[in-house]
Amino acid sequence: MDPLAPPRPVTLLPETSPPAVAPANRPWPEGSRELAEELHRLLAIEERDWHALKAQKPRRGAEQIAAALVQLLSADSSPNRLAGDGQARSIALLEHGLAWLKGDLKDPGCPSHGR
Repeated sequence: MDPLAPPRPVTLLPETSPPAVAPANRPWPEGSRELAEELHRLLAIEERDWHALKAQKPRRGAEQIAAALVQLLSADSSPNRLAGDGQARSIALLEHGLAWLKGDLKDPGCPSHGR
C-alpha cells in the first residue's frame, strides 16, 4: 500500500473465486435484498407501537427509506439501467421519506379515534 495514499474507508475482502458473470452484468450483490428486507422489518412501526411512534418524523422517514431500498433491490429493478417498476416505487418511497424528514408531513391521526 502506498504510504501517501489516503486509507480506504471500506476494506474489501479478496474474492475467493471469480464471479460467474462480469461485474457490469451482475445483479445486485448476493444477499443485499434480504439484508434490506431485514432492515425494513426492524424499522417498520408495528401495530402495537403505532400510537407511541407515529409522530416521530425521523422514524417514519427511516421506515419509508428502508422500504425504498427494498424496492430498488427488487427483481424488476436492474442495477444496469434507469427504468423499471421497482425503481419508480423506490423513488416515490424516497420522496415520501424525505418529506417526513423535512417536516413536510405530519401524522393525520388515527381514523379509529375519530380524529
